[in-house]
Amino acid sequence: MSIRRILIANRGEIAGRIIRTCRDLGIDSVLAASEADMASVPAHLADDVICIGPPPPGQSYLDPRSVVSAAKARGADAVHPGYGFLSENAMLAEECDKAGITFIGPTIQQLSAVGDKLRARENAVAAKVPVVPGGSVSEADEARTLAEEIGYPILIKAVGGGGGRGMKLVHEPAKLAHQIELAMAEAEAAFKDSRVYLERYVERGRHVEVQVLGDGEDVVHLGTRDCSIQRRYQKLVEEALAPSLSDALHRRILNSAVAFGRHLAYRGAGTVEFLVDVDRDEFYFLEMNARIQVEHPVTEAITGVDLIAEQIAIADGQGLRMAQSDIAFSGHAIECRINAEDTAHDFRPSPGRVTRALWPAGEGIRVDTHIESGQMVPPFYDSLIGKIITWGADRPAALARMREALASCRIEGIATNVDLHAGLMADPEFAEGGVTTSFFPKFLAATDVIPAKAGLQTPS
Repeated sequence: MSIRRILIANRGEIAGRIIRTCRDLGIDSVLAASEADMASVPAHLADDVICIGPPPPGQSYLDPRSVVSAAKARGADAVHPGYGFLSENAMLAEECDKAGITFIGPTIQQLSAVGDKLRARENAVAAKVPVVPGGSVSEADEARTLAEEIGYPILIKAVGGGGGRGMKLVHEPAKLAHQIELAMAEAEAAFKDSRVYLERYVERGRHVEVQVLGDGEDVVHLGTRDCSIQRRYQKLVEEALAPSLSDALHRRILNSAVAFGRHLAYRGAGTVEFLVDVDRDEFYFLEMNARIQVEHPVTEAITGVDLIAEQIAIADGQGLRMAQSDIAFSGHAIECRINAEDTAHDFRPSPGRVTRALWPAGEGIRVDTHIESGQMVPPFYDSLIGKIITWGADRPAALARMREALASCRIEGIATNVDLHAGLMADPEFAEGGVTTSFFPKFLAATDVIPAKAGLQTPS
């Protein structure tokens, strides 16, 4: 292996996760940390650590030149961007290329091809992958014409967007023009790109995605994941394989993901995301995330494949180390994202010191976290503090194990969503499997998300 020293341009649980694989592979790890993370658990786990700037992400984790300068200063021959931050940023890949440093991810061209939602959609069409009826618009009259063609409700999306920013749902023509203006303004503020496009809104949909690996010559899949439980377009619970899909639909989704990756001659780990219309038994391409996903552990749990190790091997020029026939699926896995947020007060972030962190352990339980007792949760970043993953021989077994894991989890000093997850895992509709993206809002409305009713944890 020519990669001997990797700079990790990220923080939190994913930084710790990458460090563990580096250690397993005998690769030195260097953590690029902001001032707020210099005393973090990942900083202590890494072989080396370098400060790349003040706490605000724009002055540290989102600065490509600072990241590459840090890699050069510490003699790293590769950069792993994790997820979020600069993980899908073509400029970071370009800066790495200029410096002769390996970027552990797809090519610059592929990052550009899937980072722009319209280009990604065009590539899906070229790969003969189904897309939601819709198209780009630049002004209100054009939007009205297209909306009438595809039918209401309409979803407005930002071309350069993600995480729900710049996204608007419109049920009637009278509100379209105003919502277009709002979406464009939000998109410009968030992404410096005001372009938007329209799609038909699928009222009863499921979010199903496929993990793929490619080496520029071939692409394999590692199964589906269901990510339909979301709040404001942010995922909360993921599971693999996606439950309650017919065998025929499941195969079509997998084949479409591989076709999309092969069309791009994709290199690295990626996730092709689809919207499944449960009323029509159809599915549509949403986007491709050209990076490792937060929810990758559920795929690892059912395949036994270390996806970070495969990312590194592909970037190192080793190519795909497995054929599709080598990938076997065993059992079922569920992941709950544990966030530092106050569910009793509209999910507001809950930074502060964790006075006690007792994470679950045992057979079939995995915890990816960067939080220990006494650790500070800074206010500058995403609220994710850990992920609990459970595996079982089948879905009921994985679900039962998750219920036990959540019951034994104790995070004190800050507010978390642990008890909210416990309520979700106990819900009969979720237990049945195959809930749509409309499930979680209904669940919240029924529970009111207040401590007295839902038993939610509050700061100690």
